[in-house]
Formats: sequence, C-alpha cells, structure tokens
Amino acid sequence: MHASGYRKLGRTSSQRKALLKNQVTNLLYHGKIKTTETRAKEVRRIAEKLITLAVKEKDNFEEVEVMAKVAKKDANGKRVKEIVDGKKVTVYEEKKKTIKKDKPSRLNARRKILSELYTVTEVPKDGKKKRSLSKEVDMAAKLFDEIAPKYADRKGGYTRIIKIGMRKGDGAPEVIIELV
Repeated sequence: MHASGYRKLGRTSSQRKALLKNQVTNLLYHGKIKTTETRAKEVRRIAEKLITLAVKEKDNFEEVEVMAKVAKKDANGKRVKEIVDGKKVTVYEEKKKTIKKDKPSRLNARRKILSELYTVTEVPKDGKKKRSLSKEVDMAAKLFDEIAPKYADRKGGYTRIIKIGMRKGDGAPEVIIELV
C-alpha cells in the first residue's frame, strides 16, 4: 500500500470522484450496495463522515412560523381562478406554515452533504408517467430525518462490509457494504 491518504482505484481523479460519489449516494439511498472490497473501503470513509455529520447536526434547527402563499383550490382540487383586467389569475391565500429552519452549522452540513452526493430521482416502479411522477429525493433531509436518528447513540461504525467471494471475470474480491 502507498502511504498516500486514499486509494486511487486505477482511475483519473475525476472518474474516481464520480465513481465514489455515485456509490456513496446509492449506499445511502438503498441502504446497501455490492462492489469490490477496495472500493467499499473508500466508500465507507466518505459515508461514515457524512452520517457522523448528519447525526451531529440532526436536531440543529428551529421551527419557524412563516406566511406562505398557497394557491386556493376548489372542492375538486382545481386551482380557483378569477378574472383580473381580462386575464385569468390564480387566487392565492396566505397560510401559516411551520418550517424547519437550519441553524447556520446545519446549513453548512447540508451543503457539505449535498456536495458529496448526486441528486437521486425516484422514478415510478412501473415506469408509467415517468416525467410527471418522478420526484427528486432530498438526500440531505433523508440523512437528517431517517438515517441519523437510527445512529444517534452509536459512536461511529455505521456501515458493515461482508465479503461474498471472488468476481467471476477477474477474481476481484467482492463485498456487500450496508448500513448497519
């Protein structure tokens, strides 16, 4: 092994970053992925750091009441329109909403997390109405709200690597890395 701080994985730096970013995103989104042992060890380094960050900042927000403009809807859920100066205009009403406002350190953490992950788009299972039904998953929120609470009392070691033998083509040792 080299004394350098990380494994190069036989890629250029941009390819390597993309590969790891992709695998870390998939690990956090799906909870586990199958990959080679060396890659898994690198993925683990990044994933553990992100989870640690999320655990540290998960409660660091304040609830704030804001007035939001919401489109007024009729009984069928259609937007109510009225005619103003001969134009059809949607009617908005003010509603009170409580939102979670990140404190500065959590905002910074959120940005750090997003810089390490790709955006995940959820596509409907049956593949119908792909365009309209696909939605983007807020991975930072997922980390703060779903993943971090599970590990609140745990001091590190959020992933486990299970060896599953050699890959057929080139005999590379394969593993499954999963969130514990």
